[in-house]
Amino acid sequence: MECSRREFLLAGVGAGFALAADSVFGAAPQQPRPKSVGRLKGYAPLGVKRVSVKVGAERPFKVVHVSDTHIVRAEKSDGDAKIRLAAARYPSMGHGEHYLCEAVALARADGAMLVHTGDMIDFVSKANLDLAGLTYGSDDWFVCAGNHEYSRYVGEAREDAAYKAGSYERVSAHYPNDLTFASRVVNGVNFVAADDVYYNFTEEQLRLMEKEVAKGLPIAFLCHVPLHVPRHYAHQMKASGGVCAYETGVPDELVDTWKGGAIDPSNWRDRRVQQRADEATKEFVAYLRSQPLVKALLCGHCHRFWEERFSPTAMMYVADATFKGACTEIDFS
Repeated sequence: MECSRREFLLAGVGAGFALAADSVFGAAPQQPRPKSVGRLKGYAPLGVKRVSVKVGAERPFKVVHVSDTHIVRAEKSDGDAKIRLAAARYPSMGHGEHYLCEAVALARADGAMLVHTGDMIDFVSKANLDLAGLTYGSDDWFVCAGNHEYSRYVGEAREDAAYKAGSYERVSAHYPNDLTFASRVVNGVNFVAADDVYYNFTEEQLRLMEKEVAKGLPIAFLCHVPLHVPRHYAHQMKASGGVCAYETGVPDELVDTWKGGAIDPSNWRDRRVQQRADEATKEFVAYLRSQPLVKALLCGHCHRFWEERFSPTAMMYVADATFKGACTEIDFS
């Protein structure tokens, strides 16, 4: 059944999740939905991983951490290519909206703050950004960007600063805080979000981070791509067959061991080229690791839950993907 713009998706969970009549696949009312939708598995209850983080908060509070929702919508104004892309991506990621609504409902029931560590949308489209804006406008969110926030067609071109600039203003207009660097104090805990979507940090981000540390508050740091830690690195390398770790700040001597033959710096598809840390990134990660006020790192990107010590004072928590039916509930105290 087609829904009007006044009807709500998943009624009863959250006002603001509106479904346009030609959204998702852009199909006209007389056209059937693509058969590929039938490949989606049945819904299961939201999987909630619960962790506790002692940071010295003024009073205990909860955070619901979600990541990698990958909303896959397109409408007529997005064009046929985006509609075909949404149809192709929907079977693997189409449950993201359902579980996002469940995570929001959990946060509302708990009186919890919501954080999202990137890839709310799967690619840039009007339909995807409209829903992201409605979602972020309906509740109390603090977020960082993911690489898919700026993907136009998912892997069609070199993704770098110039590529990001092509959609940054359009995307950021729908998000609740600055996507390059932002901070917010909650119950005496300083939540700081920084963009590392292309496996790098900048000198300007380091200067801003130093100012946040100077505030003297315990810090919960948000970024999309997990930072390099030994066990996660080993797991990722095994999972990828030795091709890639999908971490920010991997030492050069480890990147040089990845599979792929001779390295061609001009080959943007070579993950070794994409993920080799520059000097600004190495300095940022080393600084973060050295700061005792940094108490927790919240990340996403890898579509599996992981927790591991990042520094003597900080644990890193990687959220599993929302489209897989997962979120993390964190008790800060």
